[in-house]
Amino acid sequence: MQLMRAVTLNSVPATPAVTEIPTPHPEAGEVLVKVAVSSINGFDASTAAGYLQQMMEHRFPLVVGKDFAGTVEALGEGAEGFAVGQAVFGVVMKPFLGTGSLAQYVTVPAGYGIAPIPEGLAVQEAGALGLAGTAALDSVNAVAPADGETVLISGATGGVGALAVQLAAARGARVIATARPGAEADFVTGLTEHTVHLVDFSGDMQAEVRALAPEGVDAVLHLAGEGSQLAGLLRPGGRIASTLGLTSDAVTGSVHGGDVTVHTIMADPNPQTLAVLAEQTVSGALRVPVTATYPLEQAPEAFAAFGAGALGKLAVTCS
Repeated sequence: MQLMRAVTLNSVPATPAVTEIPTPHPEAGEVLVKVAVSSINGFDASTAAGYLQQMMEHRFPLVVGKDFAGTVEALGEGAEGFAVGQAVFGVVMKPFLGTGSLAQYVTVPAGYGIAPIPEGLAVQEAGALGLAGTAALDSVNAVAPADGETVLISGATGGVGALAVQLAAARGARVIATARPGAEADFVTGLTEHTVHLVDFSGDMQAEVRALAPEGVDAVLHLAGEGSQLAGLLRPGGRIASTLGLTSDAVTGSVHGGDVTVHTIMADPNPQTLAVLAEQTVSGALRVPVTATYPLEQAPEAFAAFGAGALGKLAVTCS
C-alpha cells in the first residue's frame, strides 16, 4: 500500500496534524492530482474548529484542504477532459469532508472544481487562487457594482477580501475597505493601482464610512464583521453579498424597512469561473496575494498564523 503525507484530523474540534495515510485512487469520473501547492482557507479553519459538523458528513481520518494546483497523476474510469501530466488547479468539491487537498495527492471530479493551468500562471498562485478567487468573484458579480458606485468591503485583509478589492476596483467601483492603520492598511492599498479608501474596523467604522458616503454605500461585501450592522450602512435599494451566511431575515426591518437585497454566497468553482480567474491573473489584472509559504510539514503553523489574522493568502507546498 502506497502512503502519502497529509494534513489530517482524527476528530473535531482538533488541531490539524501531519500524518501518513494511504494514497487515494481515483474512482470513476475522478482525476488523481499530485498536489504541488495548496493554501489555507476559512473553510479549513472552520472544519478543524468543528463548525461544520452538522452541515456535512465527516470521514475520518479527515484530510483538510480545498485549494490545489499540481499535475494529473492518473484518470479514473470515464474521466474526460484531462491528460496524465497536465497542469491543473481548482477546488475540492465533494458532498462530504475527508479527502482534502493539503496532501501529496488528491482525487477530484473531472467535471467540476478543476481547470487547466494556463501558460503564465505560476503554480504557487494557482494553488492559492481557487476558493478565495471564486468567492470574491461570485460576491462582486452578485452586487454588480456599476462604474462609480461605492462598495464597502469588510474583511479586505483576508484572501477573499484582497481579491475582491482588486475585482471591484477594476470595474470602476469606488472601494471602501476595512483595515487597521499600519501593516494592514499598507497591504490593502498596495493591492491595486486604483484608490482605495480605508476605514478602521477597530474604531468607529460606521462613522468613518458615513463620512465617506453620507447617503450610504451602494453595495457591501460581508466577508467579516456583523452583517446586519454592515447592511445598515447601505443606501435604500442597496445590495449586500455575504459569504458568512447572512440572510434577508437578519436585516429585514433593521434597515430602510428591509429595502436592501441580500445575496448569500456559496462559492461555485465551476470550470468557467476558474478559467476567468486564471486568465485575469495571467493578464496582470488580478494578483494572488500570497504573503507566506509553508512546507507541508509546517501546515499546523500555517493554520496558527491564519487564526492569528495573517494577511492575504497562506500557501502550502505539498510536493
